[in-house]
Parts: sequence; structure tokens; C-alpha cells
Amino acid sequence: MNIKQIIYEEHQKILKEQQETKKLKIRKVHGNFDCTNNELTSLQGAPKEVGGYFDCFDNKLTSLQGAPKTVGGYFDCFDNKLTSLQGAPKTVGGFFDCHNNNLTSLQGAPETVGGYFDCSNNELTSLQGAPETVGNSFICNSNKLTSLQGAPKTVGDGFYCYSNKLTSLQGAPETVGGNFDCHNNTIQFTDNNIKAVSNVKGKIHI
Repeated sequence: MNIKQIIYEEHQKILKEQQETKKLKIRKVHGNFDCTNNELTSLQGAPKEVGGYFDCFDNKLTSLQGAPKTVGGYFDCFDNKLTSLQGAPKTVGGFFDCHNNNLTSLQGAPETVGGYFDCSNNELTSLQGAPETVGNSFICNSNKLTSLQGAPKTVGDGFYCYSNKLTSLQGAPETVGGNFDCHNNTIQFTDNNIKAVSNVKGKIHI
């Protein structure tokens, strides 16, 4: 290798390093962030904090690694190929919607959700890992649940666990601010079954 080649390669290396340092790195977004319908397979590079909503639905995501740590508004990740919620924000001010994925567990879900939490139409066999408190409705219908162990302790509005394989209501929320719907399960539950485990403010659908 002659001296000209060495100088050329060193120059190219310097240019590449300069380009890398000039790349836009968004750490915080005060408003909304929408990356829907882009065939994304990863959220690496997403902002760490979003003041408004974060939309990443209708992609090809299998994981939420790289997602913001906090979202002030809602978080939409439905219609992906998620097998895990690991990497999800710890706190979501609005609703959290992860329906229509391939989830078998809620481990990694946000600890606090201000709005509703929708995990319907997945492959869930357990609610372990669900938020302890949900400000609005908790929607877990159309899964493969056999019990409600792991469900939130308090649900601000309705609790929807219909179209599962429930044989027990153990683990149901202690307080449900709206309706409680558990029709179309392995066992035909009664009003008394539900009232024995949960204080329901709204109507009971069996």
C-alpha cells in the first residue's frame, strides 16, 4: 500500500466519523411521535421520552426494546408481531393498546396506565405482569386465559374477560368501576360468583 492510498483511507475514515457524529439523535419529543405502517422490525433509535402519544402500530415489531421510557399520552402498538412487552414504557399517561399480536405473557407491561389497557386477541394464558392499576377499562377478551391471576387490583371502568377458557375468577380485580363481562368461558359463571371476588359498580354480563 503506497502513501497515497494510506492518506486516502485515513481521509475516508475521518469523513465517516464526522458523518456519524452529525446523525440526528432524538432524546425527547414534547409532542406526539408517529411511526405507524412502516414495516419496522425494531424501535431502536426512538425517543426516550415522549410528551404526547406514541404510535407504532401496524408494523412488524416482535419486541418493544428501544421504546420510550415514559409516554405522556397513549401508546399504540397493536397489529404487530409482538411476542413480548419487554421494553415497554414504565409509565403511560393515556391508554396502552397491544391487542392483535402474538403475546403469551404481559411481563414487561407498564406499571401504571392512566387510560384503558387492551391486550385482547393475543395468545395469553396468564395476566401476570399486568399493571396493578388501570385508570379506565381493562380488556383481555379473546385469549387463552384459565384464571385471572395477575389482573389489576383496581380498574377504573369496565373489566372484559369474555371469550377465554376461564375455570376460575380467582385474581379478578377487587374493584371494577364499570361493567364486568365474563360471558363465553369454559364455566358459566353466576352473578354471585362475580360478586364474591369483585366489587362491581356497573352491570354484570354472564
